[in-house]
Order: sequence, then C-alpha cells, then structure tokens
Amino acid sequence: MARSPLTKHLDILLMGLFTLGCMVLFVANEKGWLPGTRRAQATTSLPKVPSNHVNSGAEDVIEPPTATDLLTQSDNEDADHPRNLDRHVPPASRPNVVALGPNAPLGGLQIFPRDNPWNQPVDQAPTDPMSDLIIRGIGPDKKLFCDFGAGFWNGAEIGIPYHVVSGDQPKVPISFTAYGDQSDPGPYPIPPNAPIEGDPNPDGDRHCIVLDKDNMKLYELFRAFPVAGGKMWRAESGAIFDLTSNARRPEGWTSADAAGLAIFPGLARYEEVVELKEIPHALRFTLQKTRRAYVYPASHHASRDTNALLPPMGMRVRLKADYDISQFPPDAQVILRCLKKYGMILADNGSDWYINGAPDPRWNDTALRTLREVKGGDFEVIEMQGLVVD
Repeated sequence: MARSPLTKHLDILLMGLFTLGCMVLFVANEKGWLPGTRRAQATTSLPKVPSNHVNSGAEDVIEPPTATDLLTQSDNEDADHPRNLDRHVPPASRPNVVALGPNAPLGGLQIFPRDNPWNQPVDQAPTDPMSDLIIRGIGPDKKLFCDFGAGFWNGAEIGIPYHVVSGDQPKVPISFTAYGDQSDPGPYPIPPNAPIEGDPNPDGDRHCIVLDKDNMKLYELFRAFPVAGGKMWRAESGAIFDLTSNARRPEGWTSADAAGLAIFPGLARYEEVVELKEIPHALRFTLQKTRRAYVYPASHHASRDTNALLPPMGMRVRLKADYDISQFPPDAQVILRCLKKYGMILADNGSDWYINGAPDPRWNDTALRTLREVKGGDFEVIEMQGLVVD
C-alpha cells in the first residue's frame, strides 16, 4: 500500500526524536544522573586504593581496603562517606531512657559507681594547707569561664561533644601516632560521623568520645581523625573505661586527657543543668601552668615545671560555701551548686579557670556568661593526698 508524503515525514520526525532520546539517556548514564548510577570520580577526590582495585569488565569494583591502605588515604576525603556536620538537637531527657546519637540524654544512667571520685561530694572535705598560695599563683582575679554553649567558635560548636551508641555498633581499627604504648588498643565502636571537638578545624585537642550504653564502656580519643570516612581512625592516644568500675589508668599513663582521667564524666550537660536541674558529679577544668606531678585520682602529668606552688594534675577545687549564688539565673545556679558540692578536677593544660561541657544548641549562653562574675579567689583547694612527683 502506498504511503502518503505526510506519513513519511512523520516517520522521519519520530526517528529523530528517538535518536535524540537515546543520546540524552547515554549522556545521563555516563554522568551518573540516573537513579542507581554513579561514575567513579576523579582520582583527586577518591581515596587511592590501588592494590584492591579490580576491573570486572562490567563495572569498577572496590574491594574492602586493608588497614595499610586506609592509613595511606587522606582524612575526610571519602566521597562515599562525607562527614555530616549538620546541627543536631538532642531529644528531651526521659527517665531511665538512654537515647542514641550525638550528645544524647542518658536518662539517669550511672556513670562510674557512686563512690567513684567523680561522684563523691567534697563540700565537707578539709581544705589543703597550701590552698591560698596555689590560688594566688593561678590568679585570684581571673574569671571563671564556661567553655561550652549553644554557639560556634571558629566554625566549630563550643564544647566537647560525645556520641552514644548501642552494643551492636561496628568497631573500627585505631592507629595511634604518639602515645600508643599508653593507649588501649582498638577496635573502638566509633560511628563514621561521630562528632569531634573543634571539627572541622585540624588543630586543637580534637577529642572524640563514644559511650556504649549497652556494654557500659567509654571510648575516648585525643587528636582524633577519621580515615577513609571513618573505616578507621587515627589518634595520638586513646583510652577505654569500664563505667561500672573504679579502676584507674596505670600509674604514669595518660589517657585522652593529660591527667589520665576520663573526660566524659566531668562534662556539664544540658540534660543535667536544664532538665534535671542537678549535676551529680565534679566538673573538668583546665589551667595554663601545672606542676610536674599528679594527685589521686589522676595518673599522669603534663609539665616540666617542678615548682611546688603550681597545681598538680588531679587537684580538686570547690566554690567556697559562703559564696552567694542567689542573684544568678537558674541555669547558672545549678552549675554553682555543683561547684560547691562536687567541685572541679584539674584534668588538662589550657586556659585558666575554664570549665568544660558538651555543646547543645539549646544552651542559654546569656545565663552561662553570668558565671564570669565568679573569680579564682572564690575557690579553695581540697586537701591533696598521695602526691606523685616525677
């Protein structure tokens, strides 16, 4: 049957549209624009894993890299595992419910036994005979400072974050670069996107803290860097703590902290201050100059100065009982009551009279700033026993 000129022209048009559609699909597939397709990116952004790269003929396949391969890769450069730096708001505290995730509430979970030094009240403990001299040397007019809050500093959240995981969190290897002989070997159950103090800045202490709520274990790293998107971590030192035990680090050993102590139990947390309105433990604080010595419960020092008037690691101070806190905002009063009852323990070298806490976007920074009215001279040193001098 003869075809009309109009039909012939329509066939040509349809064939052209089909050809154009095929070309578009081909380009989209090559570019990885279609769902389920992804082209390997340039070698400048992909981690280099030459010994495990296999060409199957159909598509590129990356076999699991070895620990040696992972260590050769750059930090935070795995295109498949980008670090999530989005702001996270923890859920509200619920009694006896331990949440998961960054800075999650613990619902009253007991951190170390009640008779652990972190949890022991010192409001009735005797004052050290050297208290006035030591406080005078530190600076009685220097102000107390909350080194945590809702804001940002230099692009990072203010404070030392932590991450709560369940007992089935996969563990990853840890490579220690400085104090491996005093560190607890891995693997540690650290999620790929676990928060790091000061991140994304490469400088600073970069503490990374993970709490396994099911096995009651605390994992802490100093100068932590994820490798290959968290398949492995690199750190200068690390420590594992059994939260049901009072066991200390071996004498002379460090941890993720200079004093050889755990960091997490000394942090002020939003859940305790605002929701529970009580901090049932001592806080962690820092000073610029410390002594080449330590006292219980510390196990390590970080100084070359033997001056007997300098504070040793592990030194504990408390806010004087007669200090009037009635004019402070409620949140600040919770912290001040803690400093009267439990005090704070010197755990690291840093700025004078800086107390530490976990970041949280719900903190009232205005209330926290009122604590600057408190000065060094408002504290006294608790009697120190068992001084270890190196």
